[in-house]
Amino acid sequence: MDKASNSFRWLQGPAVHGAVSIFISAGMLAALAARFLFHHQQAVNLILLSAIVVSSIPLCIELGREILKGNFSVDILAVLSIITSLVLHQYWVAAIVILMLSGGKALEEYATRRASSVLGALAKRMPQIAHRIGSDGSISDVPTQSISVGDLVTLYPHELCPVDGVVRQGLGSMDESYLTGEPFLISKAPGTTVLSGAINGNAALTIEATRLASDSRYAKIVEVLHASEEDRPQIRRLGDRIGTWYTPLAIAVALASWIFSGQSERFLAVLVIATPCPLLIAIPVAIIGAISVGARYGIIIKDPSILEKLDSCRTLIVDKTGTLTNGKPSLTEVFCLGSWSRESVLKLAASMERYSKHPLASAVMQAATDEDMPLVNAGDVSESPGEGLIGHLEGHKLTLTGRGKLLPSLVAQLPPAKPGLECVVLIDDQLAGLMRFQDQPRQETKSFLRHLGSRHKIDEVILLSGDRPAEVSLFAAGVGISHAYGGKSPEQKVEIVRELTAKGPTLYLGDGINDAPAMLTATAGVALGVNSDITSEAAGAVLLQSSLASVDELIHIGNRMRRIALTSAVGGMSLSLIGMGAAAVGFLTPIQGAILQEIIDLAAILNSLRMILPVGPLSDFRAPAVGAGKHRPQPVEPTVIHA
Repeated sequence: MDKASNSFRWLQGPAVHGAVSIFISAGMLAALAARFLFHHQQAVNLILLSAIVVSSIPLCIELGREILKGNFSVDILAVLSIITSLVLHQYWVAAIVILMLSGGKALEEYATRRASSVLGALAKRMPQIAHRIGSDGSISDVPTQSISVGDLVTLYPHELCPVDGVVRQGLGSMDESYLTGEPFLISKAPGTTVLSGAINGNAALTIEATRLASDSRYAKIVEVLHASEEDRPQIRRLGDRIGTWYTPLAIAVALASWIFSGQSERFLAVLVIATPCPLLIAIPVAIIGAISVGARYGIIIKDPSILEKLDSCRTLIVDKTGTLTNGKPSLTEVFCLGSWSRESVLKLAASMERYSKHPLASAVMQAATDEDMPLVNAGDVSESPGEGLIGHLEGHKLTLTGRGKLLPSLVAQLPPAKPGLECVVLIDDQLAGLMRFQDQPRQETKSFLRHLGSRHKIDEVILLSGDRPAEVSLFAAGVGISHAYGGKSPEQKVEIVRELTAKGPTLYLGDGINDAPAMLTATAGVALGVNSDITSEAAGAVLLQSSLASVDELIHIGNRMRRIALTSAVGGMSLSLIGMGAAAVGFLTPIQGAILQEIIDLAAILNSLRMILPVGPLSDFRAPAVGAGKHRPQPVEPTVIHA
């Protein structure tokens, strides 16, 4: 069974239709040579018949598979034309139809072929080897899958971490942005956690495995991504949707003309002129033009079907950090408590934050760097979700946590809460300071979200982030987003996106690897920037410029492509309908119908080529000037769903 399947696999490859186009063209040229150079009609017929039969095999097999699946596309008209032409010995007609059919499909495949696969990009990052430390201290390279919970593993500089675990020896840093989406390194010390797939820094670390490789965080993302790709909804071709009414109409007219006239040639003439090549060729040409235009604007359109999907999306699902913000929260105030000075509080806090995954850690470290503060090493560092960061340094116990985790007696000593993010600093379990932060949105975020609603019919904007719920809540209120989901893992994001997509078409906009599975689950996915090759692979389109204005340009490119494609398809098919009427009453012979259809095709293709012609600005979104927007509307109170 497998051998039989494999023997026909070459008939379904992406290059088959291009090969068929070349083969039938060569056969037609050979037939012309036999006709005009040797004046041998039998040779002409034999050459054409051979080329037609060979070229028809992959087309008929493909159509048969589609019919068995219940897909009755416009290609049926072309195949009926070929069969009828052979029965009536109209070989030139059959050859022209095959050339139109295979040429259109070859163009469509070229337009829709993806540059590479999501899972291929993931496979490049999947750690395969781990350096396990034996009971005698020796190090041996073993497959990652053989690592057990409790095994000690050495992680060399710049390697991918093979398993989830805890640092037992060494001081260093790791890049975990593929999971967190946060664009900075996380310092590591004994007691801190590490995640599989993270990139180690310059120092070697000894790690104790806390999970099997198959249960690791990275493996779970791969698993979710596999499932998302397999369940990804497929969009029907625009031509097929139009063909649901066109195909039965054409067959009915052809049969009627044959029955009432008694001439089988009229049946063939109607089918030939009805062959919907404006659908098969003009639409792919418009798509290729749109891909070219997108490239000029720094937009890589990987899945051309996104150009159709964007116009139907009414719900925008958007990531926060790096998408609606610049991803760099800043420290705005250090409020000192007790006898501790501002310099001491900031120095100790920054020394501890080197080991944290929290988004505010880089802001604290940046503030200390700006003031040239020397940092010190910490020990016994631990960070439990929702509990804060705890460690020891310079003989003191330092705790970085939130207001809600303190005893009421300590909360009473704090200054009143203000809008924004904050972190409480305790030294030896006594209040030492309060740090306040702001994570600024992009300059154009607010106006961009309003523009999508007013100009592109986006009815609902959902903020979906892995950041802590309190931070997500504040940000959503500031930019006017009414629904926000905070503290969500990649798996949870997929579930939320799946539920929203079941209610209507969704557009997902993100920039981190943790967005990739959810991006595949949405109706359309757009990656902002090129921070992650995996997210880029998962997206239908990649915006090389990290600008929200590029999203608007992509939507306009899709709208323009759709208008031009519809004009070519509907206009070409309208002319075909007129030709069908003429053929039905005997004004067109089959060969005349084939030639006229080629003329209609040419007109439709020329119209589709308008897609690549220079036009005015594709975007009507204008980002506000720097410093604008002092008088802002009151934010909407968000609905926040906690993890």
